[in-house]
Amino acid sequence: MKYLFVLFLSFLIIINNNNLIAQNDSTKTEDWDFDFEDWEWDFDFNQSNKRPTISLSYGISNISKDNLKLIDFDKIGLFELKLGYQYSKKINSNDYLSKYGYGFFYLKNESSKHINAENESYNVKSEMWSFGFGKLIGYGYDICDVVSIIPYNSNTINWTKVNFDFLNNLESENSKDVQTLKLYDDSFRFGSSGEGGIRIGLFNYLLFDFGYERSIIFQRHLFWKWVGSSFIEMGAGSILDKFIDEVFESSAGAGPIVFFLLKNGLTYGIYELRKEKMNWPFKTASPLFLEQFKFGVTFVF
Repeated sequence: MKYLFVLFLSFLIIINNNNLIAQNDSTKTEDWDFDFEDWEWDFDFNQSNKRPTISLSYGISNISKDNLKLIDFDKIGLFELKLGYQYSKKINSNDYLSKYGYGFFYLKNESSKHINAENESYNVKSEMWSFGFGKLIGYGYDICDVVSIIPYNSNTINWTKVNFDFLNNLESENSKDVQTLKLYDDSFRFGSSGEGGIRIGLFNYLLFDFGYERSIIFQRHLFWKWVGSSFIEMGAGSILDKFIDEVFESSAGAGPIVFFLLKNGLTYGIYELRKEKMNWPFKTASPLFLEQFKFGVTFVF
């Protein structure tokens, strides 16, 4: 599966080169607004209609780490708060399609205690505090004046303090795995995440959010390798944006679905590769890996 995804990235590069050649031979004027604003970490988006926004979420996380042979983790529950600004705007002359952006700061607590993990379990129990910032982009269908359905993609950069509860038998029997986890224990670590989901908007001020998030916590932060890995992700995303642009031009109604499938497919694949190498494709250690299922409510003022 990982090799297929690498081949897919290579295919995107080839397609992008062909598009550049075609653009050199074309005088067509682009009037759609797919540009680098989707990759700018700008909390107010320079939009005149930005609105203060608060989001509250609850979810369940599964923790794993590549190469841990004898340790399992209890599932953990999460509570998350986001504060930021949201905007929406119509996509050209299409009255039923809108673009949505949401830049936010967030604080999150995850703990085994939130889902009443059994005390007699031999799994490792966890508690984490995270904070960071992120951006959500979505293209939605305005069903009527009061209802909208918004497929979205979101990315964050974050810092997480991890605390593990090791049982005495783990200290003696699985010392190598325990020592690996203690590299994270009781300290803040850098990380990132990608999320995809659906938002259902009501009355232009209330949204219900349903999302699936994959996040990684680095064993240590290797800045230049992280930059290189991030540029690969951004480059692939930019190439997809050009393709999505063409879809909106030829069949606008299919645009939000194609956006949702391609951008979240890229996010899923990139984080699948990073499960083994935290700064893929560079040779680096495996990160702590979290899969999170979340639902929540967003208030737009």
